[in-house]
Amino acid sequence: MARYTGPKSKIARKFREPIFGPDKALDRKNYPPGQHGASKRRGKQSEYSVQLMEKQKVKYTYGVLEKQFSNLFKKASAKGGITGTNLLQLLEARLDNAVYRLGIAPTRSAARQLVSHRHITVNGSVVNIPSYTLKAGDVVAVREKSQALETITTSVAGRTINKYGWLEWDAKALSGKFISYPERESIPENIKENLIVELYSK
Repeated sequence: MARYTGPKSKIARKFREPIFGPDKALDRKNYPPGQHGASKRRGKQSEYSVQLMEKQKVKYTYGVLEKQFSNLFKKASAKGGITGTNLLQLLEARLDNAVYRLGIAPTRSAARQLVSHRHITVNGSVVNIPSYTLKAGDVVAVREKSQALETITTSVAGRTINKYGWLEWDAKALSGKFISYPERESIPENIKENLIVELYSK
């Protein structure tokens, strides 16, 4: 399946959550698209449907395709510890996600584009693979000749205090360090990862 490029509000309404950021359409119509009125009854979802919806929500949130997601789940399963937590940690360790979390880009899709267009370096070397997995201690930075890009300067100017304890930001160098995998309780997204684990366990 190709990456989704359609209306983001439609997807946010499907999951009833602002998975792409604040959305006025979601505020006005907090019910799934295609439904004529918020009071219309819908059939009860099956257990499988609920689990599948949770997986789709995570894929849309992090901008991951089916094959990539399946491979990440295999890696998460092979690691010791809690599979669901491992999965979210691997998603957070993606380069495009780190660029977004650091405030270099306003959205994950914008971060993915910056990485693909060779505006981002890891430990001093250009990396143009959005799915690149960061390791503890890796330094993510804006390439020197890209530091004047309007998208980057606007996004960085709008960032507030460092909201994520697993990332360290250096405003002067326009760089950030991936300190470690985040603890589950530190990841702000509303995700029920146990449903995804149950889905793959069938």
